[in-house]
Amino acid sequence: MAEPSPALTRCNKRQPRPPVRLGVERERGTDQSGRGGGTGGASLGCSVPLGWGWRLSLAPSRPTLWLPGNHPLSPGTACSYPHPPKPWVGQPSSCDCPCKTQALRASGLPGTWTPQEPRTGPFMCPLHRAQLNFWGKSTKSWLCLILLFAVLLGFYSNVFNLIPRRQTEESQSLEAHHLQGQREGLPLSQGENGVVLQRLLLEKKESNEGDGHLDTCRIPEVPRLLYPKAQLLKPSRVDVLVMTPWFAPIIWDGTFDSAILDAQFRDTTIGLTVFAIKKYVVFLRLFLETAEKYFMVGHKVTYYVFTDRPADVPQIALRAGRQVVVLHVGSYRRWQDISMHRMEMISNFSRQRFLHEVDYLVCLDVDMKFSDHVGVEILAPLFGTLHPVFYAADRQSFTYERRPLSRAYIPRDEGDFYYAGGFFGGSVPEVYRLTTACHQAMAADQAQGIEAIWHDESHLNRYLLSHKPSKVLSPEYLWDEQMLQRPPLLRKLRYVAVPKNHGEIRNR
Repeated sequence: MAEPSPALTRCNKRQPRPPVRLGVERERGTDQSGRGGGTGGASLGCSVPLGWGWRLSLAPSRPTLWLPGNHPLSPGTACSYPHPPKPWVGQPSSCDCPCKTQALRASGLPGTWTPQEPRTGPFMCPLHRAQLNFWGKSTKSWLCLILLFAVLLGFYSNVFNLIPRRQTEESQSLEAHHLQGQREGLPLSQGENGVVLQRLLLEKKESNEGDGHLDTCRIPEVPRLLYPKAQLLKPSRVDVLVMTPWFAPIIWDGTFDSAILDAQFRDTTIGLTVFAIKKYVVFLRLFLETAEKYFMVGHKVTYYVFTDRPADVPQIALRAGRQVVVLHVGSYRRWQDISMHRMEMISNFSRQRFLHEVDYLVCLDVDMKFSDHVGVEILAPLFGTLHPVFYAADRQSFTYERRPLSRAYIPRDEGDFYYAGGFFGGSVPEVYRLTTACHQAMAADQAQGIEAIWHDESHLNRYLLSHKPSKVLSPEYLWDEQMLQRPPLLRKLRYVAVPKNHGEIRNR
């Protein structure tokens, strides 16, 4: 590389860097060559057209010697770097200003610049110096601004999240006071029900320290067991449907292993609700005795007996961890009213105590008896039982409520199954939602002077059509041997009707 000329020694000294001016100005005319029509006193800068005759410019704050064109430097002109001008004499120097070296190349004079040499350094024209300063020294400032923005964004997002949470907590507190003052009142509206249910579920979750059950997010641990391996290519049942279109299992004999399920539900408490109103109390002894023999054997069970005759509830021997709780309720003149008010009573007591005492509810008719094993295989967030009369019928044959004015209305081209009103259940929160919705629908029908064809059973079918059950029980779990002939596909009859005179029992 050639030695710098003595006359250019002062040109190679580091000088203070000029400040940068950023501004928006109206575009000027261009000459015939298409270059900007700046003059020798114009400032050096880069500009970006913005449209409509305006341009964004970045330039040094003090004028420098700069001729029209992009790089007009030539021998004998002054270096554009803002220090005292010094004419160029003799051979080109090693000044590494890219503007100067480009001008030297364009003029064809011998120079020292080669493409491999860097175009940065202490001797740079104001345009490139301004660009380097803007993106170099300002990096820390930009990073600080970005970090500050991120902190503020996180702060405000937390604040806005806390506001609705605080409002929810206040509303839940108000609902709790309302609940304490109206234990025996009618069900709350749908929105209020959700708030109360969330509050009660939170209290239940905080007080529950066990392994939980299948309805929670925590999967219980199963101890080591010996059991037959399931054969993937040899299904246990090929004569019946074992899965609904929404992937809910249909429970038949041979489709489950009780040992595995008992281990999964070992810390679960089951509540059984049964209504023994008026003369129906006579069925209670047989019901409880057979339940102790076949229902949820080995698990904790609470029998909730709704009755208007507490003194007539029989005393029977119970297994360890099982109890009978008598709930004194009023009576009604018609059996239809008793049937429809079951939903209201289950809803009210679910809110008052069931949520705090049991994990699942099984709601049954009392004029029945257990005749075989009924265990935890039935438990699910929400389950229903196929009606023994309609399990093989098409939907047009179902005795749904067909009047559009009723809240239980189901059109003839809709429907999955026909569910029996004498055997349903699920987790306590889901049963609370089901019974509350059915009670409110029946109250709305009553206000319109409508009574569904099969009362609470019609509203149950309407609800389970919109809220698909997570398990469906086969007719094994509800059968009437006096009315129906047992088909070969029913390997077991687990819960069967007791012979009775319906007219005598219902009207006395």
